[in-house]
Amino acid sequence: HPQDHADAAKEVAESEEMPNRPTADRKTPPERDPQFAHLELGGLREYRATLTHEESRVSYWRRIIQARLDIVISGGSTTVDDLRGVFAERAPSTRRTALVEVMPVDDMPPLPDLADLWSREPDPTDEASIDKLVEELTNAEKQLSAYRSALHRQLAAATSELIARYREQPDLCLSALPVAPGANRISI
Repeated sequence: HPQDHADAAKEVAESEEMPNRPTADRKTPPERDPQFAHLELGGLREYRATLTHEESRVSYWRRIIQARLDIVISGGSTTVDDLRGVFAERAPSTRRTALVEVMPVDDMPPLPDLADLWSREPDPTDEASIDKLVEELTNAEKQLSAYRSALHRQLAAATSELIARYREQPDLCLSALPVAPGANRISI
């Protein structure tokens, strides 16, 4: 059945992309990870939220770089100024620095200067400058993909740690619920 093959292919792709990703069919529950021992529950949640935000930002930049690469390769006459409104985003934040302060990120590759790379306009009559931009955009896309994969691994590890803590102490998950203004939180 074609749908079964599509589902199997998707499952393989997801497992290869994020091998540490927690899944509902996992036979053994996640265990505590010593790399997170220094983080209180709130810090772990904040770290996971930071990773999620950073992954969104990296995915966004990756799509921008891929679009720019497609335009340069196609020889399109669309300029960066034409696209600026479509891809409007504020300057890259310092979120990555915040990640380094919380957890070591040894497996996260360095990122190129994306804003400079995005805005570069090659001379349309100079094949060498076009080829150089294509090469640099391709390398940037590869670096962003590697960084995104590293973020996925860290996100999976942080999620597994949260699950392990919640399994040990189910009441901990109640502390994540919002509290109405003026209400007292029940201490656990």
